[in-house]
Formats: sequence, structure tokens, C-alpha cells
Amino acid sequence: MDGKMLARLGAVVFVGVAITAAVIEFTRQPEPAEVRPLARERSDTGDLRQRLRRCRDMGEAATRDSACLNIWAENRDRFLKQGARPSGAPDAPTTLWPSAPIEDPIARETEAAIPPEPARPPVSPDEGAR
Repeated sequence: MDGKMLARLGAVVFVGVAITAAVIEFTRQPEPAEVRPLARERSDTGDLRQRLRRCRDMGEAATRDSACLNIWAENRDRFLKQGARPSGAPDAPTTLWPSAPIEDPIARETEAAIPPEPARPPVSPDEGAR
């Protein structure tokens, strides 16, 4: 077999595999997509939760309904705990880092470690020759 014949045989095999794969893909039945809700509703049936759901279902009309406005205020107060103050909370904000010290502690340590040299009188050029 020469090179041309081998190339033609390879091309025919490739086309045959491609056609077979296409036929298998087209005859496959699509699987039904599983639809799952993104958020699950809680199962507790509290009175406040039911009233909030009713207001939610009312849509824009709930913004003009005094009962819904009262329910939202009650829920907001419950969530934010209006009027309740934590026992250990400071009155003013505190800084994370205290202010920088006035004296430099590194300079103070350096001064204590290296004693100053005693003062010497200046040396004149003719005194150094003696």
C-alpha cells in the first residue's frame, strides 16, 4: 500500500465514525430537565409569617394597605430589635490602634546601650607630630 491509498482509507474510516456518532446523537431521546426551586419555603406556620406572605402576594397594593405597613414595621422592629441595646456595647467607637507614642522607644534603647564618648580637645597639626 502506498501513502495515498493509506490516507484515503483513513479518511473513509474517519467519515464513517463521524456519521455513526451523528446518527447516535440524533436518535437519542432528551432527558427531561429537573426543575428545582432556588429557595425553599419554611414549613413553620407562624401568624406573622402568614401575614407577611399575604402582603407579599398582594403585590404593589400592599404598599397602600395599612395592615401590611404595620406588619412590615413589626417585622423590621423584630429583625433590628429596636429599643434593645446590647449590654457590652461602648457608647463611642473605639480605635483599633492606640495613638503613636510621643517618645521613640527605639531611640531611647539606642541611647542607653551606647555611652557617649568623652570630649577631647581639638588636636592641632603640629601637636600630632610630637
